[in-house]
Amino acid sequence: MSACAVLSGAPAHAQSAPVELCTVEESGLSELSGLASDGDNWYAVNDSGSRARAFVLDPRTCEVRSQRTGDSDPYDVEDLALAPDGALWLADTGDNRHKRKNVALHVLDRNGGSALYRMSYPDSPHDAEALLLDRAGVPYVVTKEPLGWAGVYRPAEPLDPRRTVPMERVGSVSLRATKTPGGPLDGSTGSVLVTGGSVSADGTLVALRTYTEAYVYRSPNGDVLEALRGEPVRIPLPDEEQGEAIAWEPDGGLLSGSEGGEAVRRVAGADGDPSAEMATDQLAPSGGDGDQAQPATEEGGMSTGRALLFAGVIAALLVYLISWRRKRS
Repeated sequence: MSACAVLSGAPAHAQSAPVELCTVEESGLSELSGLASDGDNWYAVNDSGSRARAFVLDPRTCEVRSQRTGDSDPYDVEDLALAPDGALWLADTGDNRHKRKNVALHVLDRNGGSALYRMSYPDSPHDAEALLLDRAGVPYVVTKEPLGWAGVYRPAEPLDPRRTVPMERVGSVSLRATKTPGGPLDGSTGSVLVTGGSVSADGTLVALRTYTEAYVYRSPNGDVLEALRGEPVRIPLPDEEQGEAIAWEPDGGLLSGSEGGEAVRRVAGADGDPSAEMATDQLAPSGGDGDQAQPATEEGGMSTGRALLFAGVIAALLVYLISWRRKRS
């Protein structure tokens, strides 16, 4: 199993500031949790509901053009991915109480058909809000972990609508807290929780997001795991109430959406295309307390920051023991 390190203080290329486009006023999307785009339409899912459903939106106005629905009854849909064939994959992977035996993927095709695939974790239940779908149609689920490493899982066998397919843990990502404001949680906790993911139409770009940032990885050969092993570009997404949706557009722009009826925002040039409009004053900080890049480590290993903390604890313990022995003598 590989370890994929996310560097929260990673270098950032020049980029435009997030620009508001339009506000989703559809009541069925009051808890917007997933977005996708094909350039002509946006696709969106809500963080609740009793039916597999995706909304098709007008990118200019955020008005609903149509809906795609399925017959299945999801538990907690958290993300959305657009497949090369136009099918929408709904990630029914939310599990705040960590009690689900299985999670599910609901697939809604362009012709009105649907499919339900159930999967199980190899270790224990997890809450997960990010789905990465590669160009071969292999889904990767990234868990939402407040401490430690977020797991990256994929099916260990071909998906089968007739049975539950086991998943395997194939990697992990580690996030360090930042000072970017936003999110529903106090302090910097929200900056380390993975809340959404997206893969570009050509498979060469992967994005993960938290409540306050986006992390962009390059994948020239379309390999999601290989991309996550690389050094990402960090893009601040400040002041969103509860940002959970992220989506690539065909031109390299990155869409960001939040619960709470906020406007969908767009970051131009998120793919690093030098021809895109740039604004160098919006660079993500690469220094400052609590905002340093975290070195890549193998899972189960220890980063520099954690090693220093551990050494400090050991030193304090030694001082205490020496003092205690002197008092005894």
